[in-house]
Amino acid sequence: MTGTVPGLRVLVDADACPVKEEIYTVALRHKVRVTIVSNSWFRVPQDSLIDKVVVGDGFDAADDWIAEASNDRCVVITSDILLADRCLKAGAVVIAPTGKTFTPASIGGAIAVRAIMNDLRAGGDQIGGPPPFSKTDRSRFLQVLDAELARMARK
Repeated sequence: MTGTVPGLRVLVDADACPVKEEIYTVALRHKVRVTIVSNSWFRVPQDSLIDKVVVGDGFDAADDWIAEASNDRCVVITSDILLADRCLKAGAVVIAPTGKTFTPASIGGAIAVRAIMNDLRAGGDQIGGPPPFSKTDRSRFLQVLDAELARMARK
């Protein structure tokens, strides 16, 4: 496709992603392909740069597809810490919908916190979940995705 950034792609763990519209906007401005991966069908914009993959409803089917497709020319959008770890190992850049960037240096701590929280929940402790998604999160995400796509396009 003329004008696109060769090989650069955004992979989206889409079933619970609150920033799909923002991804379309930023990626299309940068002329970067977007692949929306989900367990269920939903509408995506009609654009030659946007692909949709609907995987089976098997456990981690979307995660497996994204992890296998990840490489050092991908930006993966997910809040799933274990998927983030798999994608980082494949060389991808991983950004949460809140704009937090997962890195090889930070992922170990995130996995440890996740395990502790799961243990507390399993033990019956009443703990809160993450804070509600905010306008600040959305704004931070837009800035981080825009900067990352610009950086990767220069490579």
